[in-house]
Amino acid sequence: MTVHIKEVTNENRSEILKLQIHERQRSFIETTEQCLKDALECKYYRPVGLYLENTLVGFAMYGFFPGEGDNGRVWLDRYFIDAKHQGQGLGTVLLDALIEQLIREYDCPEIYLSIVEENQAACHLYKKFGFSFNGEADFNNERVMVKKI
Repeated sequence: MTVHIKEVTNENRSEILKLQIHERQRSFIETTEQCLKDALECKYYRPVGLYLENTLVGFAMYGFFPGEGDNGRVWLDRYFIDAKHQGQGLGTVLLDALIEQLIREYDCPEIYLSIVEENQAACHLYKKFGFSFNGEADFNNERVMVKKI
């Protein structure tokens, strides 16, 4: 399986906007439409499509925020697998590739994310990759997790 992480461009934007969050996840994460709007408003966000071979199967948005912490923080701010591609283990495969991308791109000592604590499936996945709660909450009162590299 070959994973590709591609920036959102005019060529793939309409396909990315068709990605759907599973109904039971709607209270946990924003739609791609909202994510792309947020990326226009904040220059630090990098929205990307997650592809398996040549098929778009997910979405992520990440970035380096220089004003946070002592030396800035790398955030994996949004991450989801399209509803029709869930249940196949792709969350694990793509998260692994995404973490490697962030490490290569930012040479960072830590990766941060925030999560709605009730999202137990996501909590389990992130813990499997070494993320742990650090006691902080973000501006939406979501709990912050960090992975030490």
